[in-house]
Amino acid sequence: MRVFVILPAAGIGTRMAAHGASTAAPKQFLEIGGVPVLIRSVQAFLGVPRVDAVCIAVRGPERARVEAQVSEYKLGPRVHMVEGGDHRQESVGKALAALECSPDDVVLVHDAVRPLIDRETIERTIDAVVKHGAAIVGMPAVDTIKQVERTADGAIVTATVPREIVVHAQTPQGALCGLMRRAFAEADAVGFAGTDEASLLERAGIEVAVVQGSARNFKITQPGDIELAEFYLRQEKA
Repeated sequence: MRVFVILPAAGIGTRMAAHGASTAAPKQFLEIGGVPVLIRSVQAFLGVPRVDAVCIAVRGPERARVEAQVSEYKLGPRVHMVEGGDHRQESVGKALAALECSPDDVVLVHDAVRPLIDRETIERTIDAVVKHGAAIVGMPAVDTIKQVERTADGAIVTATVPREIVVHAQTPQGALCGLMRRAFAEADAVGFAGTDEASLLERAGIEVAVVQGSARNFKITQPGDIELAEFYLRQEKA
């Protein structure tokens, strides 16, 4: 059994810009503690000996930039690249097609802008995929969750969703290669666009287990998230 990791990194940072970020750089190229977000994410997976290869899906115009960073940080031969698509599902699909994986190999997909993923969570996710066939990282809901109906003025509450049946999905999200490819093929056949890999797996009737995540495994989305990530790094060094 081999373990492959896909990092979709073809985003253009529209939400970051919408929140007033002063830089036009996509989130994956912003720096945390002097190191690009994308590189930190790659390093996290390379730090797990069980990971055989990391495949980064990048936009064509940024491939040379990523190749230069991979070389600068001496990430080694386990790192590969493919050209991504216009959206996440297409990027992951292209990377998945490029992997030389067998049906029983493990494939993990991780947001390139979740740079603080830890080794223990990665290991638990691999183990869960081996045991269950598919798994995601998730956090229990802490806040009260409301179901709403959207209106012209905003929304109206229609129900309270029990927190016990809700988790906040994180990444990595993974499955055995054969199951992941089946889920993507079935979604593509009918033009189904999911919000994450788990939604495609669920649609294909594949049971997805949940692995405990952590608060520090958050997604860089707003300008303040960079400061929060640097806070966590300072805490590690303290």
